[in-house]
Amino acid sequence: MSTTQTRQHSQGERPDDTGAFAWLRGLGPRGRRAFGGAFGGYALDSYDFFTLPLSMVAIAAYFHLDKGQTGLLTTVTLVVSAVGGALAGVLADRVGRVRALMITVVTYALFTVLCGFAPDYETLLVFRALQGLGFGGEWAVGAILVAEYASARHRGRTLGAVQSAWAVGWALAVLVYTLVFQWADADLAWRILFWTGALPALLVVYVRRNVEDAPQATEARRAGAGRGSFRAVFRPGLLRTTLFATLLSTGVQGGYYTLATWVPTFLKTERGLTVVGTGGYLTLLISGAFTGYLTGGYLTDRLGRKKNIALFAVLSAVSVLAYTHIPAGANTLLLLLGFPLGFCMSAIFSGFGSVLAELYPTAVRGTGQGLTYNTGRAVGAVFPTLVGFLAESWGVGGALVFGAVGYGLAVLALFGLPETRGRELP
Repeated sequence: MSTTQTRQHSQGERPDDTGAFAWLRGLGPRGRRAFGGAFGGYALDSYDFFTLPLSMVAIAAYFHLDKGQTGLLTTVTLVVSAVGGALAGVLADRVGRVRALMITVVTYALFTVLCGFAPDYETLLVFRALQGLGFGGEWAVGAILVAEYASARHRGRTLGAVQSAWAVGWALAVLVYTLVFQWADADLAWRILFWTGALPALLVVYVRRNVEDAPQATEARRAGAGRGSFRAVFRPGLLRTTLFATLLSTGVQGGYYTLATWVPTFLKTERGLTVVGTGGYLTLLISGAFTGYLTGGYLTDRLGRKKNIALFAVLSAVSVLAYTHIPAGANTLLLLLGFPLGFCMSAIFSGFGSVLAELYPTAVRGTGQGLTYNTGRAVGAVFPTLVGFLAESWGVGGALVFGAVGYGLAVLALFGLPETRGRELP
C-alpha cells in the first residue's frame, strides 16, 4: 500500500469520496477534531483582532489621538505578530502543533483582556503589541495542524474552510460591538469589548481534551527530524521559496489590513454612518468574506494555488478602487459593493494554508509557514500606518487606494514560486 493510501486509510478517507463535504469526511474523526480546534482558534483570533478597529473611533476620542497614532495601534500589533508567528512556527516543530496552538490562544486572549484596563495610550500600545504575539502564531499553527490531516485532493477546500473562520469571528465582533456601543457610553464600551476577549479560554479546554497532532508530524518529531530552526528555511534549497513566499504574504496582507483597519473609520468619518448603520454595511462585507473564503478554497483545488491568488489579487485591487471612489451620497451603491469587496479580498487567502504547507517539508513546515506568513504581515502592517498619515491630507477614502499596491506585489511574487496543487506532504 502506498504512503498516500496508508494516510487516507488511517484517517478514514475513501480515495473516490465525492460531494460538497468530501473534504470534511476525508479528514476522519481525529482530523475533524483538529479542524474544530483550528476553526475555533482562528475565529476567536479574528474576534480579538477586530476589537481594535471597531473601537478605534472611541479610543481615539478617549485618548485624544490623531490618525497616525491610531493607525500605529494596528501596525504595532501586526509587526509584533511577525515575531509571535515566527516563534510559534518553531515551537510547533519542536513541541507539537497542538501545544503551540494552545499557547498562542492563551496569549492573545490574555492581552486582549488587559487592553480593556489600559489607563493611557502608551499602556494600550504595549498590551496590543503583546496581544500580537499570540495573534501572529495561531493561524500558522492551526493551518499546519489541519493541512497534515487533509489529502492533497481536498487540501485547498479544507484550509479554505479554516480560513472562513476569520469571517465568523469578524461577524461576532461586529455583533457584540453593535450591542455594547448601544448599551454603554463609548468611553466604557470600548473597554467592555476588549474584556469579552476572554472567550478563547473555553476553546483551550476543548483543544487540550480532544485534539492531537497528525501521525506524520508526531513521528518526525520523535525521530528527531522535527526540530525547526530559522537557519533551516534559509538554506540554499529553501532560500528562494522563503523570500518569494514572504513577498507574496506582504502584498496580500498589506492590502487586506489596510481595508480591515480603515473601512470602519471611512464609513463613519467620510460617510457619516451611525454605529448601527456601520454594522449593517459591514454585514455585507463580512458575508462576502465568508463566501469568498469557501469559494477561494474550492478554486484553489480546481485552478491551482497560483491562478487562484493571481485572479483575486487583480479583482481585489479593482474592488478597492471602485469602493473608495463612489460619489458622496451614493450609499446604496456603497452597500452593494461591500459584498464583492469582502469576497475578493478574502478568497485570495484561501490558498495560503495549502501553498505554504506544501512548500516546506514536515521538519520545518511550522517554521517556514510561521516565518513567511508573519514576516509578510509585519511588513504589510506598514500600510495601515501610511494610510493613517496620508489620510490627513488625502482623506481616508483617498488613502485607502494605497492598499491596491499590495496586490500588485502579490502577483509579482507568484513568478518566483512553483505550483503545488496535488503535492503530498512529506
